[in-house]
Amino acid sequence: MSFKKIKIAVVATLLSASSYSMAAKDFLNVSYDPTRELYTEINQAYGQYWKQRTGESINFKQSHGGSGKQARAVIDGLNADVVTLALAADIDAIAEKTGKLPLNWQSRLPQNSSPYTSTIVFLVRKGNPKHIKDWNDLVRPDVAIITPNPKTSGGARWNYLAAWAWAKHQPQGNDQTAQTFVSKIYKNTKVLDSGARGATTTFAERGIGDVLIAWENEAYLATREQPGKFDIITPSLSILAEPPVAVVDENVKKDGNALVAQGYVNFLYSPWAQDIIARNFYRPRNPAVLKQYSSTFKPLTLVTIDQEFGGWKKVQKTHFENDGIFDQIIKANAQSK
Repeated sequence: MSFKKIKIAVVATLLSASSYSMAAKDFLNVSYDPTRELYTEINQAYGQYWKQRTGESINFKQSHGGSGKQARAVIDGLNADVVTLALAADIDAIAEKTGKLPLNWQSRLPQNSSPYTSTIVFLVRKGNPKHIKDWNDLVRPDVAIITPNPKTSGGARWNYLAAWAWAKHQPQGNDQTAQTFVSKIYKNTKVLDSGARGATTTFAERGIGDVLIAWENEAYLATREQPGKFDIITPSLSILAEPPVAVVDENVKKDGNALVAQGYVNFLYSPWAQDIIARNFYRPRNPAVLKQYSSTFKPLTLVTIDQEFGGWKKVQKTHFENDGIFDQIIKANAQSK
């Protein structure tokens, strides 16, 4: 779907809302850890947009936490109108276990229902005292890593897979060497927080660790909030992170929020929202907006989940389910201490 068609879809949704009551509606976006600032701005803009065209106010509510943990909360009954999580596997789990949205949810919006992208970078102390330049520096014995737990955090899964992909792309690299390398990453990890924002707090505010493996947007946010304290290191290879969004059909029908919710996810692709996305250090999908922020978003070599790992369903089963490779790594590291 083109951005012109998205604009038409937003307008059509608003025109369909002409018979709505004037009472404010509660509307819950269940999101992942680092998006608090982004969706605070998005909600304000969309609320203004909706009210101007329908006369109706929206009472926005936000829920944030590790993406996997958030998905389980929705599965257990948290009444999300939309979910804006860190990875498709978490929304797949909601669809499969609850039936509250269709299994083909990802085909309902452009770019696999991901209105923005991100990637994984390193945040280090100012001046980069440990001289960290690429993934191989993270496994030196003098480097202390902070990264969240892949069992609860979507961002942590992206971190894990970016490290795995880098190792596999080295000369003579394969899945065996990649597993050995990722095992060393976790042996050097000092704190496994439950979510990406918690990991940022551990590194930036508590002062623990030499390097934070982080979402690009989290790294930029830390440098903005604490100027002069950190540097961002871009590795030679990273991963294309595509955080997706979806309407939870059964919930919005029950609450009478179907039009509000559809307009909301359409709005994320509008130039207005895409600019907000870029200002919050996520990479916008709109080429014109991305070009405006080219000084922030440098081009870099990225691999994709589908090409490198065969898609999220395969990744989840192989690496992150109980007794998967991540569990094996943690168990082996604990036994070697």
